[in-house]
Amino acid sequence: MSDILAVVINENSQIEYHRDKPLPELQQQFLDKMDREMDGGIVLGGLKHDAPGKVQRAQFVAINLINAIHSEDGQLAAAMCAYLANRLPDLKQVRAVEKDDGTLIDLVFDEPHVHQVKVNIVPPGTSGSQLH
Repeated sequence: MSDILAVVINENSQIEYHRDKPLPELQQQFLDKMDREMDGGIVLGGLKHDAPGKVQRAQFVAINLINAIHSEDGQLAAAMCAYLANRLPDLKQVRAVEKDDGTLIDLVFDEPHVHQVKVNIVPPGTSGSQLH
Protein backbone atom coordinates (compact mmCIF):
# COMPACT_ATOMS: atom_id res chain seq x y z
CA MET A 1 0.00 0.00 0.00
CA SER A 2 1.29 3.44 -0.92
CA ASP A 3 1.25 6.06 1.82
CA ILE A 4 0.42 8.85 -0.65
CA LEU A 5 -2.63 9.45 -2.81
CA ALA A 6 -1.83 12.06 -5.47
CA VAL A 7 -4.43 14.14 -7.28
CA VAL A 8 -3.15 15.26 -10.66
CA ILE A 9 -4.94 17.57 -13.09
CA ASN A 10 -3.48 18.02 -16.58
CA GLU A 11 -0.19 16.49 -15.38
CA ASN A 12 0.11 19.01 -12.52
CA SER A 13 0.07 17.66 -8.98
CA GLN A 14 -2.70 19.38 -6.99
CA ILE A 15 -2.88 17.43 -3.74
CA GLU A 16 -0.83 14.78 -2.00
CA TYR A 17 -2.87 13.07 0.69
CA HIS A 18 -0.77 11.20 3.26
CA ARG A 19 -2.44 8.04 4.52
CA ASP A 20 -0.02 7.66 7.42
CA LYS A 21 -1.98 10.18 9.51
CA PRO A 22 -4.92 8.52 11.29
CA LEU A 23 -8.34 10.05 10.78
CA PRO A 24 -10.05 11.56 13.82
CA GLU A 25 -13.29 9.79 14.80
CA LEU A 26 -15.44 12.70 13.62
CA GLN A 27 -13.92 12.54 10.13
CA GLN A 28 -14.37 8.75 10.04
CA GLN A 29 -18.04 9.25 10.91
CA PHE A 30 -18.33 11.74 8.03
CA LEU A 31 -16.96 9.13 5.57
CA ASP A 32 -19.48 6.60 6.90
CA LYS A 33 -22.24 9.19 6.37
CA MET A 34 -21.07 9.66 2.77
CA ASP A 35 -21.44 5.91 2.23
CA ARG A 36 -24.94 5.88 3.72
CA GLU A 37 -25.98 8.75 1.44
CA MET A 38 -24.56 6.95 -1.61
CA ASP A 39 -26.50 3.83 -0.57
CA GLY A 40 -29.56 5.72 -1.83
CA GLY A 41 -28.06 5.91 -5.34
CA ILE A 42 -25.80 8.16 -7.35
CA VAL A 43 -25.75 9.62 -10.85
CA LEU A 44 -22.68 9.01 -13.02
CA GLY A 45 -22.50 10.23 -16.60
CA GLY A 46 -26.22 10.91 -16.58
CA LEU A 47 -27.05 7.34 -15.48
CA LYS A 48 -28.61 6.57 -12.09
CA HIS A 49 -27.02 3.74 -10.13
CA ASP A 50 -29.40 2.57 -7.42
CA ALA A 51 -26.86 0.30 -5.73
CA PRO A 52 -23.42 1.71 -6.58
CA GLY A 53 -20.43 -0.53 -6.11
CA LYS A 54 -17.04 0.43 -4.71
CA VAL A 55 -15.62 1.65 -8.03
CA GLN A 56 -18.75 3.62 -8.95
CA ARG A 57 -18.65 5.32 -5.55
CA ALA A 58 -14.96 6.12 -6.07
CA GLN A 59 -15.68 7.60 -9.51
CA PHE A 60 -18.48 9.72 -8.05
CA VAL A 61 -16.24 10.97 -5.22
CA ALA A 62 -13.36 11.63 -7.66
CA ILE A 63 -15.64 13.84 -9.77
CA ASN A 64 -16.62 15.76 -6.64
CA LEU A 65 -12.94 16.02 -5.68
CA ILE A 66 -11.97 17.61 -9.00
CA ASN A 67 -14.93 20.00 -8.74
CA ALA A 68 -13.89 20.94 -5.17
CA ILE A 69 -10.36 21.72 -6.35
CA HIS A 70 -11.70 23.95 -9.14
CA SER A 71 -14.03 25.79 -6.77
CA GLU A 72 -11.17 26.11 -4.24
CA ASP A 73 -13.16 24.31 -1.54
CA GLY A 74 -10.28 22.92 0.49
CA GLN A 75 -12.44 21.27 3.14
CA LEU A 76 -14.50 19.36 0.59
CA ALA A 77 -11.38 18.38 -1.37
CA ALA A 78 -9.78 17.07 1.84
CA ALA A 79 -12.91 15.06 2.68
CA MET A 80 -13.04 13.56 -0.82
CA CYS A 81 -9.33 12.63 -0.63
CA ALA A 82 -9.86 11.06 2.78
CA TYR A 83 -12.74 8.98 1.42
CA LEU A 84 -10.75 7.71 -1.56
CA ALA A 85 -7.58 7.07 0.45
CA ASN A 86 -9.44 5.14 3.14
CA ARG A 87 -11.93 3.21 1.03
CA LEU A 88 -9.40 2.33 -1.70
CA PRO A 89 -6.07 1.76 0.10
CA ASP A 90 -4.33 0.65 -3.13
CA LEU A 91 -5.32 3.81 -5.06
CA LYS A 92 -2.20 5.75 -5.96
CA GLN A 93 -3.53 8.56 -8.16
CA VAL A 94 -6.64 10.37 -9.24
CA ARG A 95 -5.61 11.64 -12.65
CA ALA A 96 -7.79 14.15 -14.51
CA VAL A 97 -7.32 15.42 -18.05
CA GLU A 98 -9.45 18.38 -19.03
CA LYS A 99 -10.53 18.72 -22.65
CA ASP A 100 -12.93 20.99 -24.51
CA ASP A 101 -15.63 18.30 -24.43
CA GLY A 102 -15.25 17.43 -20.72
CA THR A 103 -12.93 15.97 -18.14
CA LEU A 104 -11.57 12.43 -18.19
CA ILE A 105 -10.83 11.05 -14.72
CA ASP A 106 -8.74 7.93 -14.17
CA LEU A 107 -8.31 6.06 -10.91
CA VAL A 108 -4.72 4.75 -11.03
CA PHE A 109 -3.88 1.75 -8.86
CA ASP A 110 -0.62 0.56 -10.41
CA GLU A 111 1.53 3.67 -10.77
CA PRO A 112 2.55 6.07 -8.00
CA HIS A 113 2.85 9.72 -8.94
CA VAL A 114 6.41 10.79 -9.67
CA HIS A 115 7.30 14.45 -9.48
CA GLN A 116 8.63 15.60 -12.82
CA VAL A 117 10.84 18.60 -13.35
CA LYS A 118 11.02 20.38 -16.69
CA VAL A 119 14.61 20.86 -17.78
CA ASN A 120 15.67 22.90 -20.79
CA ILE A 121 18.77 21.36 -22.28
CA VAL A 122 21.08 23.79 -24.04
CA PRO A 123 23.37 22.25 -26.66
CA PRO A 124 27.09 22.77 -25.97
CA GLY A 125 28.55 25.97 -27.43
CA THR A 126 25.23 27.78 -27.81
CA SER A 127 25.31 29.79 -24.54
CA GLY A 128 21.58 29.42 -24.36
CA SER A 129 21.00 31.41 -27.55
CA GLN A 130 18.86 30.25 -30.41
CA LEU A 131 20.48 28.11 -33.06
CA HIS A 132 20.41 29.53 -36.58
